[in-house]
Amino acid sequence: MKPITKNIAIIAAILFMSVCETKAQQTPTFSEYNYNPYLVNSAFAGLTPSAEINLSNSGFFNQIEGSPRSFALSVHSPFNRGKIGLGAGFIRDEIGVTTSTSAFATYSYKIFFDTKSNRPYWQIYTPNSLSFAISPGVQQFQDNLTQLGIMGDPNFAQDINATIPTIGVGILLNLANFYVGLSTPNVLGDALASNDENLDLSSPYYGYLGYRFFSNRFEELMVKPNVLVKYENGAPLEVDLNLAVSFKNKFEIGTGYRTNSSINLLAGIYLFKNIRAIYNYNLTLNDSPLGNTHGIVVSYLFGDGYARD
Repeated sequence: MKPITKNIAIIAAILFMSVCETKAQQTPTFSEYNYNPYLVNSAFAGLTPSAEINLSNSGFFNQIEGSPRSFALSVHSPFNRGKIGLGAGFIRDEIGVTTSTSAFATYSYKIFFDTKSNRPYWQIYTPNSLSFAISPGVQQFQDNLTQLGIMGDPNFAQDINATIPTIGVGILLNLANFYVGLSTPNVLGDALASNDENLDLSSPYYGYLGYRFFSNRFEELMVKPNVLVKYENGAPLEVDLNLAVSFKNKFEIGTGYRTNSSINLLAGIYLFKNIRAIYNYNLTLNDSPLGNTHGIVVSYLFGDGYARD
């Protein structure tokens, strides 16, 4: 292992073990959750007018070997006139010698409210609905602790390789101008892990809400302030405060602040009606050895796509 990689891995392992008894990878907060919310809350499945595919990654452009990296692929679609949503997702996170891989499927059901919706014609979300979702899946953890070369410490004496079943749940209230949701990727924690897997796992809980402001009577600009809160037992509370501006689903810009002392910058463009590409940059405000992070989210919406003019 290269010296810089070993240093990053040791720092990540020590920081992780200082906030949580488990030796498994913590679930990351997605800076791009505005543009791939299904990965944070499975109740989003089927909320778009047609099937949507999302591909996202973060950290793969980093120069520092061993720094955090994540990759995600998801697809979801409405059925039965939008009342039912089906979806599936794959997530892989890496930091130092630790890797976490998750795969899951989703079933969601929506209750619609018989109210008028004052929204611009170019907005593609399904308003005035309450969505419930369940997501069975599997999660695999791998900690190659022996690669760190730490002698005489029993916490680093053996590698960890564990696979557990998971059940995620989510609820989402989406109105014309306001939305709020609660979710967790694994409500069971490590309850279904075998006794010999040496795993003490706590699952994060996400809460998020936002509002959609339309700036003028032509409603060509939409301003979207939103908040994402992540709670995990034994870890500090994380809060994302974000603000994005969209022009008729043609381009977007945004910024945000994360309570672990970082700033998020977002920029996006819509191409050929069906494609959306978002670039995000996470700028650390402290002397973290992990450095700043680049990420992208590429989405494809079938049917009429994102454009409506």
